[in-house]
Amino acid sequence: MLQENSFSTSALLDTAAADAACDTSRRHFINHAGRGLLAVGVAGALPLAAEAQAGKTAKTATPPPVTGPLDIKLPPLEAPTDPKGAGPLNPDAPERRVGYAVVGLGHLTLNEILPAFGQCKHAKVVALVSGDADKMAKVAHQYGIKPSGCYSYQTYDQLKDNPEVEVIYIVLPNSMHHEFTLRGAKAGKHILCEKPMANSVQECEEMIAACKKAGKHLMVAYRIQYEPLNRQAQKAVRARTYGQTKLIQMVNCQNQAHDQQWRHKKALAGGGALPDIGLYCLNTTRYLLGEEPIEVSAQLYSTPGDARFKEVEENVTFTLRFPSGVLAQCTTGYGSFNSKAYTVHAETGSIKMDPAFPYHGLHLEYVHAPNGKQLKETPNDPMKNQFALEMDHLAECVRQNRPPYTPGEEGLQDQRIMEAIYQSARESKPVKLAAAPRLDAFRGPLPTEEEA
Repeated sequence: MLQENSFSTSALLDTAAADAACDTSRRHFINHAGRGLLAVGVAGALPLAAEAQAGKTAKTATPPPVTGPLDIKLPPLEAPTDPKGAGPLNPDAPERRVGYAVVGLGHLTLNEILPAFGQCKHAKVVALVSGDADKMAKVAHQYGIKPSGCYSYQTYDQLKDNPEVEVIYIVLPNSMHHEFTLRGAKAGKHILCEKPMANSVQECEEMIAACKKAGKHLMVAYRIQYEPLNRQAQKAVRARTYGQTKLIQMVNCQNQAHDQQWRHKKALAGGGALPDIGLYCLNTTRYLLGEEPIEVSAQLYSTPGDARFKEVEENVTFTLRFPSGVLAQCTTGYGSFNSKAYTVHAETGSIKMDPAFPYHGLHLEYVHAPNGKQLKETPNDPMKNQFALEMDHLAECVRQNRPPYTPGEEGLQDQRIMEAIYQSARESKPVKLAAAPRLDAFRGPLPTEEEA
């Protein structure tokens, strides 16, 4: 019995050792297979794992030289009937991307623009400009920007000596766009300027002239015109998918913080809700239709006693009349709950975007009634970063030497119309506007599908 027990114990120990070895080998296989999958796929992983189990040292394969495009294609994971997921980003190699200097390190830059470079294919951030040296040092460390790529507003002009910087992205209070565009053009750099382009028609015209004199592109950051769902909506409007457009409703409202931010100072902002968020209503309407308004009428109102609106307006409503007969009713405000949406009312259906203007989470819906039964269709959202799209677009324009889709002339036209809106509100009567010679009169060539 003792021998039998000894035999059983020995067998159990041997079995346990075998199981442990098997388990170790299994983990070894999985680890090696995982690494192999990343490099060479399943077929390459199995020989590596087999060599490892046999106690051999796997040799590292030398990757072949890349001679053609860098694009990588993968087989689809979804059935043909399912929505398609995004494919590989396929960015350019770092040395081929267009270098950007970002001017201003406020909320928009830190929360949206700098993180968006991680999703860019053709653009990269190589320099920063700020009046806060301590903050800039931290941000430079976060994004791997060399100390030599950090500039103050006083040393901004020295960007001319930095060959890594090809584009300057101006993300400053509205009143500073004019000065920093002129100085950037003089430094020999292309300019991407946040909206609104400037605080007056004259400033816009001078910015355009300065960039033309320097032989550099000037683009206004109208991100909505590069966003995929809004591009789908535009195509449906232009194709008259639901017949002739009759009416458009646009709303962009938000409740501003009571902190006396620069947007509440007329000298810095140029105005209140209209040039900041009401501009989305104006520009998106023009973008969807391709037409230019020939008449505008408007009203302004600010809540008495609200310290935020001592210098700038709180609420604006304005109506745009277009040559085709379309009427667009636009509403914007700084003191009401967040609402950002639009509806295009056509003969046989509606195109609704709600929300329409945030940086993320847009939702497009088509409403129509084929065979007399109402249907709501929601297109798949590619969920691409709006800032990455616009920065990549200008990078491609720089590389290919072609005009951007939203050049300075597009920003100038919006400024003309906004000044007419203010005039209409002051005079309590409609204001006539000059007719445009053609559709998309102030835009450049369409972005490529690859840039959408």
